Amino acid sequence: PRKCGRNSTNCYAMRMPTVAARALRNIAGDTSVIVVGNVANNHAGDAGLAGRAETVENLRRAGVLVTGADTAPTVAVTTRGDTVAFLGFATSAATPDARDYGAVRRHVERAAQRYRRVIVTMHLGGEGAGAQRVSNREERLARAPRGNPIAFARAAQSGGADLIVGHGPHVMRAMEWRDGTLVAYSLGNLVTYGPFSFKAPNDRAAILCATLGLDGGVDYAELRSTFQSPPGLVAFDSTNRAAAAADSLGRLDFPGTGARIAANGRIAPRDTAARIPVRKERRR
Repeated sequence: PRKCGRNSTNCYAMRMPTVAARALRNIAGDTSVIVVGNVANNHAGDAGLAGRAETVENLRRAGVLVTGADTAPTVAVTTRGDTVAFLGFATSAATPDARDYGAVRRHVERAAQRYRRVIVTMHLGGEGAGAQRVSNREERLARAPRGNPIAFARAAQSGGADLIVGHGPHVMRAMEWRDGTLVAYSLGNLVTYGPFSFKAPNDRAAILCATLGLDGGVDYAELRSTFQSPPGLVAFDSTNRAAAAADSLGRLDFPGTGARIAANGRIAPRDTAARIPVRKERRR
């Protein structure tokens, strides 16, 4: 089905060859590594519901676990027998709604009651260079409501999420420790090959690496900064500008709870004395 009108000048209908599913599965280079693909975003349905279903099927056939297709947690089982549950939310009609904060909390809480470690993704918020700051209000893209990122983080954290990863704004945003839960409000543009803006700050991104402990909490985390050059070639950034941006924005947007990020990308742990115990008893 046609998404964009014939005379449209600002509409993106995304397509990707099916071999990309296998490429995603092989990205780690090790078949023992679990790869999870999130389809809770505003472009997974660009080819209609049938196209979205085909995307999910192609990913699953390639061996990629899929989250964000519904409200049930996607469970990854490690080689040690531990489990990590994933939930994806977005503001498009065909995905779990990131703007229904009561439902977000219930879905996350249901997963947290069964699994010790829960990772939540949120595709919401404004976009572009003017959207680097996190606001505690309903953000918009043009006139479309794109959710309140802080309200979402509050709902997911109170439900028992251990790590919350944001994407959608296309720029780096602040990170925050919210009662022991690490929240990355946006990790920027990792790969946007083609007709996209590669002007700063849209050319910057970061890969978030985190270790979850026995209790599910984040024991270690770091940002590995990247940058793109036209037409979308990705490289690591030795100057760590994305990590520096996240640190500066954290100081501005969350003076008391913003994550502090060192020059090498290491994210300072939250002071354990300031943590509020919110976790419930969980299974492995």
